Amino acid sequence: MTHLSVEMLAADATEPITSAGHAQLGIAVLAGIAVIVLLITKFKLHAFLSLIIGSLVLGAVAGAPLDKAITSFSTGLGTTVAGTGVLIALGAVLGRLLADSGGADQIVDTILARSSRQAMPWAMVLIAGIVGLPIFFEVGIVLLIPVVLLVAKRGNFSLMRIGIPALAGLSVMHGLIPPHPGPLVAIDAVKANLGVTLALGVVVAIPTAIIAGPVFSRYAARWVDIQPPEKMVPERASDDLEKRPGFGITVATVLLPVVMMLAKALVDIVVDDPEQTAQRVFDVVGSPLIALLTAVLVAMFTLGRAAGFTRGRIAVTVEKSLGPIAGVVLIVGAGGGFKQTLVDAGVGQMILDVSKGWNISALLLAWLIAVAIRLATGSATVATISAAGLVGPLAADMSTTHAALLVLAIGCGSLFFSHVNDAGFWLVKEYFGMNVGQTLKTWSVMETLISVVGIGCVLLLSLVL
Repeated sequence: MTHLSVEMLAADATEPITSAGHAQLGIAVLAGIAVIVLLITKFKLHAFLSLIIGSLVLGAVAGAPLDKAITSFSTGLGTTVAGTGVLIALGAVLGRLLADSGGADQIVDTILARSSRQAMPWAMVLIAGIVGLPIFFEVGIVLLIPVVLLVAKRGNFSLMRIGIPALAGLSVMHGLIPPHPGPLVAIDAVKANLGVTLALGVVVAIPTAIIAGPVFSRYAARWVDIQPPEKMVPERASDDLEKRPGFGITVATVLLPVVMMLAKALVDIVVDDPEQTAQRVFDVVGSPLIALLTAVLVAMFTLGRAAGFTRGRIAVTVEKSLGPIAGVVLIVGAGGGFKQTLVDAGVGQMILDVSKGWNISALLLAWLIAVAIRLATGSATVATISAAGLVGPLAADMSTTHAALLVLAIGCGSLFFSHVNDAGFWLVKEYFGMNVGQTLKTWSVMETLISVVGIGCVLLLSLVL
């Protein structure tokens, strides 16, 4: 391979590992993704190993020194595991306490008793939307998965009929609604009004979540008719339990981290001064790590002790919760490593360079740029930040409402077609026990629906506002 001009990472892993030409970089992206898909589907190689090999192939084809590609992958894996991995582990502990104490049974029995079969998917998208308002998508999955799997199993639903509405509610919130990081960055970049963006975001989010959630789940359940994976479904608490926690205290325990993170978001909006003590306190209290850790500690009393567990029984429950999610953490981490390799290779910058000559409306341009970066890097946040930076100057002459719509157009584009370079893709795949093809036909199509329906709503609003 001809040696190309390569910028060394040095100590900063965010610097590009290669300045290869656009054509070669595009080929490298396609080669890396193709290798991953081929190894998993054709050769049945474990996804963790496939992602490592695909990342190395990407770096090699892009003309990067192998050690720099390894550094990029390791950095991405470490960052993802440090952030998402710890949250997955804490969520697994909370989920196991919820299950073993009988608390999950209490929630599921109550929901099934009070909701009709027809209303269940609608109930799930509503719950997911509320839970997903203040928290990261990955945290929302961790909190909701035990309930989703148990409702599907006890109610004898196809997993897609219940899971897709929950995923849609979480994903729409993540991409469109402040105070999620992507929308907040875009609001700042285009100088949009936070309140107007939030209001219009809700207007766009409601029909989008309905179509991509309860409506699409009908078709997804036909395409991929699967049952909850046994290894992930919390077992029903033993009938030998003399008592189990009440519905109210169980729900309050599950929602505790949501409330803590929502409180942080509200303080950030109201105070908006990082130096004030109140905001500094809530920045700690409302961080996902502290919120989930607090919920776990509280659950040991409100769930474990309420079910009559001794300290020894609680310790055993915590230990048993961590084994099953080890593979999930590694696969999600490797997905983050592949994403970082793409980013460091300069794929996002390549998309920005190519799109500079496009001559279309600002809203559609913002959406297309975000789509391209999302497809290339797998990161909704990277797509949002990059697209917002590029189209930000276009908002200078826009009205307040159209500047807000520009933010929403970027958010919609950032959710387009999640695939093998997105850590969220692997998270959903492993939790729901699907293969790559099934995940593409359900999760990836759902994400595309959110993106397309969302931009359609944004364009319609631009005509009347």
